[in-house]
Amino acid sequence: MDPLWILVAFILGFTVNRVGLPPLVGYLIAGFVLQALGVEGGATLEKIADLGVTLLLFSIGLKLRLRSLTNPEIWAGASIHMLVTVIVFAAAIYALGLSGLSVFGALDFKLSLMIAFALSFSSTVFAVKVLEERGEMSSRHGRISIGILIMQDIFAVLFLTFSTGKIPSPWAIALVGGLMIARPLFFAILDRVGHRELLLLFSVFLALGLGAGGFEFVGLKPDLGALIVGILVAGHSKASEMAKTLLSFKDLFLVGFFLSIGLSGTPTLQAVGIGGLLTIGIVFKTALFFLLLTRFKLRARTSLLASFSLANYSEFGLLVATTGFRNGWIGSEWLIILAIALAMTLVLASPLNSFVHSIYSRFSERLRPFETKTRRAGDQPVDTGEAQIAIFGMGRVGTGA
Repeated sequence: MDPLWILVAFILGFTVNRVGLPPLVGYLIAGFVLQALGVEGGATLEKIADLGVTLLLFSIGLKLRLRSLTNPEIWAGASIHMLVTVIVFAAAIYALGLSGLSVFGALDFKLSLMIAFALSFSSTVFAVKVLEERGEMSSRHGRISIGILIMQDIFAVLFLTFSTGKIPSPWAIALVGGLMIARPLFFAILDRVGHRELLLLFSVFLALGLGAGGFEFVGLKPDLGALIVGILVAGHSKASEMAKTLLSFKDLFLVGFFLSIGLSGTPTLQAVGIGGLLTIGIVFKTALFFLLLTRFKLRARTSLLASFSLANYSEFGLLVATTGFRNGWIGSEWLIILAIALAMTLVLASPLNSFVHSIYSRFSERLRPFETKTRRAGDQPVDTGEAQIAIFGMGRVGTGA
C-alpha cells in the first residue's frame, strides 16, 4: 500500500473508533478524502481489495456449521426477509426513478432489483463487533444473528458467482468432488502442521491457492472457492485457530476494499441526500426482522436484540454494487451512494446497540404482545423463583451482570 493510504486510513479509522463507531466507517471516509486529494487506486489497490474479500469468505466458511442453519428462524427468516425487502425496496427505487430524479432515472426495474438486493444485507463486521463487545456471541440472539448473516453471505456469494456470466469448465464438478475426497488429507495435515507460521501458510494456501486459484482455473468465481474450501475444513478442531491466524491479514486487506469504494468517486450533495433517504429504509428492515422472528416463536427480547444487531446495511452490499459497476450495469455514483448509506446506518446502529437492553426494558410491555403463545425450545424465559438476582458464572457475562 502507498504510505499515504495507510496514514489517512489509520487517522480516520482511529478517530471514528474513539467515538464508538466501527473503523470501516473511517476507511470509507479515508477513501473519499484520498479521492479529493487526487489519489488514484489502480490495479494494486484492486488486488488488495480482492484478497481481502477472498479471505473474508474463507473465514466465514471456517465458522460455518451447516447444521446451525437448519433452524427455521435462520434459513426461513433470512430468506423471507431478503425476498420481502428486495421487492419493497425495488418498487420504491423504481417509483423514485419514475418521479424524475436523475440518479434513479437510469435504473430499469432489473437494476432497481439489484440495488434493492445490495440494500437487503446486514453488516457481518458490525454485528460480530457489537456481540463480542457485549459478550453475547454465544447467546440465543447472537447465534440467530450470525446464522442470518451467514445465510445472507451465501446469497451474496451465489450472486457474485453467477454475475460473472462465465460458463464453468467441465472440470469444475471434478474439482469440487476432488476437494471433498481430499478432505481427510486436509485434516491429517492440520493435525501435524503445528500452531504458528506453518498453520498460517497452509491456511493461505487453502484460501488463495486451492480455493480461489482452483475455482478460477475451472471458470468459477474465486470467492466461491474460498468459501467452499473453508466449509470443508470447518469441522476440524483448528478451524477457529485458522480464522484467528488469518484475522489480521483479512482485516488489513479489507481496508483496501473500503478505500477502493471511497476512491471510486467524490461524494456530492445529491449523493449524501440520497444516502440519507436510503437510510430511512433501515426502519423497515429492523421492524421486519422483529416481526418475522417473533412469528418463529421467539421472545420479543430475543427478537429485538437480534434485529438491532442487523439494523444496518452491509459491506456485502458494496460487493454486489461493485460487481454491478464492473459489469457496466450501474454507474460509480451508486457505489458512493451505497457507501454513504452504509456509513450512516452504522452511525445510527452503534448507539442503538449500546442501549438495546435499556430500550427493551422501557418498551417491553408494548413489545410482548407481538409474541406468539408458545416459545421455541431453548428460548424459554429463565425462572429464578423468588430470587431477585441470579448470576450465571463469573466470566464476561457474570462480571457484566
